[in-house]
Amino acid sequence: MEIDHLLSTTRAVRRKLDLDRPVEPEVLEECLDLALQAPTPGNVQAWRWLVVRDQDVKDRLSVLFRAVGEAYLAERASAAPSRMLASGRHLLEVIDRVPVFVIPVLAGRPAGDNAVDAAFYGGIFPAVWNFQLALRSRGLGSTLTTYHLAREAEAAAILGIPEGHTQAGLLPVAYTTVPDFKPAARSPLAEVAYLDHWGTPLS
Repeated sequence: MEIDHLLSTTRAVRRKLDLDRPVEPEVLEECLDLALQAPTPGNVQAWRWLVVRDQDVKDRLSVLFRAVGEAYLAERASAAPSRMLASGRHLLEVIDRVPVFVIPVLAGRPAGDNAVDAAFYGGIFPAVWNFQLALRSRGLGSTLTTYHLAREAEAAAILGIPEGHTQAGLLPVAYTTVPDFKPAARSPLAEVAYLDHWGTPLS
């Protein structure tokens, strides 16, 4: 896939996940191998990846996911665009049917200091994006969700994650039901990028 097209059309996929097509282990492992090539602060490589296929485990995590997600969407009902709400609700309804969950985990816990935590999370999110791009290039989709993090300790107990580790999200992974996506509507660069000082036009 041509690189600029890949970068501009890798979407957060919720409604167009193929819930019935299995995801081959070797394809998932290829994508995780590419995730490991992401840059990491100090080359620490503190990432861990928990792949969840067992239906009982997915069901138990889905209970947490739905409880937090439903409350969140209810709060946003009057402010968020209806299309976004419908997409979010769809994922809540089908989350347990998604073939695979991938949970990125960091060894350690955030310190509560912006400079330290930027480096801490900077060790996982580039790898997550590598993973999502690799999925997209192979016809799969995902979205980085964080609902279950509101009940992280309960999820850790379900998954057997030891203390001193931080879950950074949950990615539902499946093949997509469409072959391609379009670039999203975004604010013009001139409105969000500045030169030398805040508010100074880039050009």
